[in-house]
Amino acid sequence: MPAWLYRHLQAGYAHIGCQSLNYAYIRKSCVMYSGYIFLCACTKRFCILNFTSMTRIILICLGLAFILGSCQRTKNGTAARAEKETYDLLLLNATVVDVASGSLTPGQLIAISNDTIRMVDATANRDKYEAQQVIDASGKYVMPGLWDMHVHFRGGDSLIAENKNLLPLYLAYGVTTVRDAGGDIVPSVLSWREQIKNGNLQGPTIFTPGPKLDGAAPAWAGSIEVVNAGDIEAALDSLEKLQVDYVKMYDGSLTKEAFYGIIQAAEKRGMKTTGHMPLSADIVQAIDYGLDGSEHMYYTLKATSPLADSLTKLNLGYGMMNQIVNSFDPQLAREVYAKMKANNVYITPTLHIGKVLSELLDTDHSRDTLLPYMGSGIQQTYQRRIEGAKRAGRSGSDARQKMAQLNMDMIVPMYEAGVNIVAGSDAGPSNSYVYPGESLHGELQSLVKAGLSPQQALVTSVINGPKFFGLENSYGSIEKGKVADLLLLNANPLQNIANTSNIAVVVKGGRVHDQQAINRMLQAVKANNRK
Repeated sequence: MPAWLYRHLQAGYAHIGCQSLNYAYIRKSCVMYSGYIFLCACTKRFCILNFTSMTRIILICLGLAFILGSCQRTKNGTAARAEKETYDLLLLNATVVDVASGSLTPGQLIAISNDTIRMVDATANRDKYEAQQVIDASGKYVMPGLWDMHVHFRGGDSLIAENKNLLPLYLAYGVTTVRDAGGDIVPSVLSWREQIKNGNLQGPTIFTPGPKLDGAAPAWAGSIEVVNAGDIEAALDSLEKLQVDYVKMYDGSLTKEAFYGIIQAAEKRGMKTTGHMPLSADIVQAIDYGLDGSEHMYYTLKATSPLADSLTKLNLGYGMMNQIVNSFDPQLAREVYAKMKANNVYITPTLHIGKVLSELLDTDHSRDTLLPYMGSGIQQTYQRRIEGAKRAGRSGSDARQKMAQLNMDMIVPMYEAGVNIVAGSDAGPSNSYVYPGESLHGELQSLVKAGLSPQQALVTSVINGPKFFGLENSYGSIEKGKVADLLLLNANPLQNIANTSNIAVVVKGGRVHDQQAINRMLQAVKANNRK
């Protein structure tokens, strides 16, 4: 074969490819190859080329012509379409709720694979994607799953099964993540945490502190006793071995010295702290030591009274709260809120349980819709709170009602001051008629009743919840790369916070729970309680 023809063959191969095809060069090569064959025939020079060479040249010419034609057809838009991007789940025509900004984006496509949002695009680009499962979300509002930042699993070994039976209730009400606030069935809770994470158990993602840290005479079974510095280090060693998610303190008999010591030691280890504070302590001082959060409003409220120091010296415990409420100082409160903001402190108000407990004696709960979903053992634990309400009623005290109202009044100033408020229900055994799942919606409604907008109330759950654990890059919005815990709502939650309970579909870790699946979960919970 002549050298010039061989060079053209090499050059032709080098230019093959529709991305950067040199059409003119290929045409020229085809003409030259064909011309060479014709020349050989006319001059009877077939002796120069053997049969194999002739065949090779003819095939190359035909191949180049095919490539040229194919690429031209692609250029003209008549060739086969590019391969589609494939996912596990597509949501089409969704209105995406941006909780952070309080805005809506209609006509969105959300692509999910495994437990992660892989793409958010306009539904107009539907032809670019395909999936094993497709849901038409027309008329639906898609938002991140709810976080309940204060729940309990407890009651001892005899109530393990009944506690486990509560897990589907959270999903049924759109609560895809919970922060356990400590209890006495720690091995079971840790096991559920892993099973849910691995997709082997239906329930919300669980963050847990393991056992609570209390004093020499713990208020709750299963707590670790902490009295001195040696106890603190040993307790934190135990919690680290359990791989807990944070440290929860309780004020049953915990001294202020141990309380401060736990905060300081945990801070050195990079462990987050929150919980109940001994009323002998000062939350402002605790913040200086590194406290990350505080559960309920008692301890913030105490810091807003100019009488706090003098009342503390009387060692009154919670007996001081009525005087604290009556001496509330708005200016002092603003200073406390500024301190909390500056130190990124998280406050869990638990307003809903306060309302439920303050009305225990005036409300007939026997016909509550969710009461049959509570096991008989859990229902028996409600008696403790009921007896406490009766004692308060006989004393004629209205302190709880007054404090509940002041707590409500503090919410908007705290939020506007930049304090991280987190939504927590305090649902679980021993907390009478505060039902898992449903009560988180009650908390959101209480926050709105206190003066927050629906958007601000949602921030306390779906944005501030993840922020407490430093997980805002994985949760809190409908974006590429975030965890696929989603709610499809039938109505706009930014318009009315009650619409968060108008759920069409729950997507947990990419797994779809439509209304039929939710109903099956609820029926199974009720059936388990009859066994």
